[in-house]
Amino acid sequence: MSNYSLSFDTMKVLNSFVATEAVEYMKQSIPDDFFDLTVTSPPYDDLRCYKGYRFDADEMIKQLFRVTKLGGIVVWVIGDRVNNGRSLTSFEHGLLFRDAGFLVHDVMIYQKKNTPFMRSNAYTNCYEFMIVLSKGKPSTFNPLKVPTKRHGMELAVHNKGPDAINKKNWVELKKEKTKTNIWSYAVGFGGTTRDKIAFKHPAVFPEKLAQDHILSWTNEGDIVFDPMCGSGTTCKMAALNNRKWLGLDISKEYIGIANERMQSWSKECV
Repeated sequence: MSNYSLSFDTMKVLNSFVATEAVEYMKQSIPDDFFDLTVTSPPYDDLRCYKGYRFDADEMIKQLFRVTKLGGIVVWVIGDRVNNGRSLTSFEHGLLFRDAGFLVHDVMIYQKKNTPFMRSNAYTNCYEFMIVLSKGKPSTFNPLKVPTKRHGMELAVHNKGPDAINKKNWVELKKEKTKTNIWSYAVGFGGTTRDKIAFKHPAVFPEKLAQDHILSWTNEGDIVFDPMCGSGTTCKMAALNNRKWLGLDISKEYIGIANERMQSWSKECV
C-alpha cells in the first residue's frame, strides 16, 4: 500500500519542467509506483562542470525504485572516467540499483560514431553504458527492428541424418530482425540534436537515444521521467511521441534551456 496519495498537484505538474532538488522533490511530491519509464544521465566522476551541483546516487536510486511502477524501467546512461585506469563508477551504480531492488534487465552500449578524443596508450574509448533496470518483469517491450541483409525464400539445411546427407527445405527469411543491444549514434550538432540552444548544457545525449528507449519501454499515454533533465532531451522526445512527462533539475539555468527548447519545438509543430 502506498504511503503517498496521488494529489491533484502531482497530475497538474505533468508535462512541465521543475527547478528543484530531485530527491527531496520525489520524497515530498511523487507517489509510489508512478512512472512507467525514467531515462536519465547522472553527473559522474567530475567529468563535466554542472555549476558545482552534486547528487547522492544511493538516495536517488532508492527514490527511483519507489516512484517506478511495477513493471517499469529506468535507463541509466553512464560512462566512466578514463584516466589512470577506469573509475568503474558505472559498475558501482549498477550494484546500487540491484541492492535497491531493481533487476538489471540489460546492460546496453551507447556507441558514439564520431569519437570525442583519442588515447595514446589504449584503444579509443567510444561508448557509454545504458543500464536498463526493471522493477519486476518489464510490462512493456516494443522491440525496435532493423532490415536484414538477406530475406525472402531460401533453401536451408534441415534435419541432417546419420547418413550425413544434407536435407534442404525452403524457409522464409524475415525482412526485419530485432536490433542488438549496441546502439550507435552520431554526436554533436546535427547528430545529437539540431537544437543549438541544447548545447548550452555541457553534456547532451542524442535525441534518438532517448526516443528509442521511449518507444521500446512505453506506450502512448505512459509517463516518462527525467530527474536530472539538463537541456530536456528525454522530455522533448516523450512529448514528441505522445507520452506524458516530467523533468526536474536543480539548476534554474538548465530548466530555462529545457523550457526554451520545448517551446521552440512546440511552435514548429503548430
